[in-house]
Parts: sequence; C-alpha cells; structure tokens
Amino acid sequence: MIPVVKTIDEIRKYVKEWRGAGMSVGLVPTMGYLHEGHKSLIDRAVRENDRVVVSDFVNPTQFGPNEDLEAYPRDIERDAALCESAGAAVIFNPEPDEMYDNALTTVSVDKITKVLCGKTRPTHFAGVCTVVSKLFNIVKPDRAYFGQKDAQQLCVVRKMVKDLNFDIEIVGCPIVREEDGLAKSSRNTYLSAEERKAALCLSRSLKLGRELIAGGQDSAAAVKDAVRKEIEKEPLARVDYVEAVNADTLEEAEKTDAPLLVAVAVYIGKTRLIDNFIIE
Repeated sequence: MIPVVKTIDEIRKYVKEWRGAGMSVGLVPTMGYLHEGHKSLIDRAVRENDRVVVSDFVNPTQFGPNEDLEAYPRDIERDAALCESAGAAVIFNPEPDEMYDNALTTVSVDKITKVLCGKTRPTHFAGVCTVVSKLFNIVKPDRAYFGQKDAQQLCVVRKMVKDLNFDIEIVGCPIVREEDGLAKSSRNTYLSAEERKAALCLSRSLKLGRELIAGGQDSAAAVKDAVRKEIEKEPLARVDYVEAVNADTLEEAEKTDAPLLVAVAVYIGKTRLIDNFIIE
C-alpha cells in the first residue's frame, strides 16, 4: 500500500532520500476526496517526475464563515487507492494542527484575488496561498500540478510563485468532465439527482459562449450576456458571477481576443459550482 504520512518531518525524510538519489519530485496539492480530475493531474506528474507527492489536506483557512468545511467529503482510504493506481509515491495527509501550530503568518496576493471568486470569498485565496506556499516549502518540488477548473487559483498561484521567486514550475492541466459535460468536482457529491441534471446548465452555457466566439462574436459583453441567459433558463440555478477576463491579468475584457477566460460560478440549490473555458 502507498504510504500515508501524517507529519512534516516524515514527508521531508522521503524527499531528502529522493533528492540524495538525484530524483526529481512532483507535487499534486489536493483537498482529498479524489476523482478522475485529480487522477489526471497525478498521471501527468508521474510521467514528468521520478517521484510524486500527493497532499491530501482539507485546508481550514480557505473556507469562509458558513462555508462547507465540516461537510466537505473525506475518504483517505479511497484516495490512497486512487493515488496508488496512478503511481504516486506517497500521500501527505496532515491534521490541521500539524500545518498550523499557532500560526500568525499568512501569504496573500493582491488585486487578482479581488475579482471572480474573490468577490464573494474574500479570505479564500489568502488561505490557498498560505497553504500552497507551506506545501512548497515542505516538499520543495520541481513541479506542482493544478487543474484549470480552478482557473483563478491557477493564475494566483503562478503570480505568487513569480513574485516570491519559488524555483518551481507550475503546470496547469485541462478540465476533466463527466460524459454529459459536467466538470468533475468533489462538490458534485452534494447534488441530488434533480440538481445533478440542473448543473449541466454550466457546461451548456459555456459551450454556447465558445461557439459564439468561434462564430466571430468579438464582444465579451455579448458573450457574457448569452452565457448568463442560458444559465438563467434553469430554475434551480442562481448565478454568482459570469465573467469574461484576460486569462493572465484577470482584468475585464472588452473583446474576445486571446488570452480570454470565460468563467462562471453558479449555485445549484445550496451547492456552489464553478466552470470555465480559456481561449489561448
């Protein structure tokens, strides 16, 4: 069975041994309850590195008040089976006390964390940046792997790495979807059968947006409007945001020129789901 390591000292021993043997190290940071989307990150990391660490940690600092920290799904045995089948070397599964020992330090990125998800989740990205920078310092990977579904997170992590001079390559990986188009997410488990069907309005609306751009629509506002109207046809959906922004700076886009990120956040019942597409 794949080792499941609980302490910082233990995971550092593994990495030190690998480094001593001249091996490269990849890191896949996750909050656990792994699915095919996570597996695609691990698969790529295994292809590109000699050894791969998967961190499996539901990070309390990126959850705001009244968010789903306690309800967030956890299943370390299931996660371990997936990691082992994908070829990861070790899982780092610390308790919150191990990661935050009376901590008074946070890491935050300005400006690009104030838009999109940051508007309604103002403390979220400081929690993300703090835990990711801690994982980078603990594991010291050559490469770290993040999914494009969390496009803003990927942008924020890249900016943090550049600004703080981390010697780590950040690898963004494509969204993995269910057969019917729904983006894979641990939060999909919250959806009832009726809500699961309703959630298809996200991918359906983004498909429409992509088709409009492919057909020559150059107004970002027109694309946003069409995407929003398509989502609003679904009675169980409540739009948090529909945005079209520069994929690098996250500044609002007027035209549909590349690099363009069209991103949505939608409540289906009580469950908040996100999805996007990028025009490179």
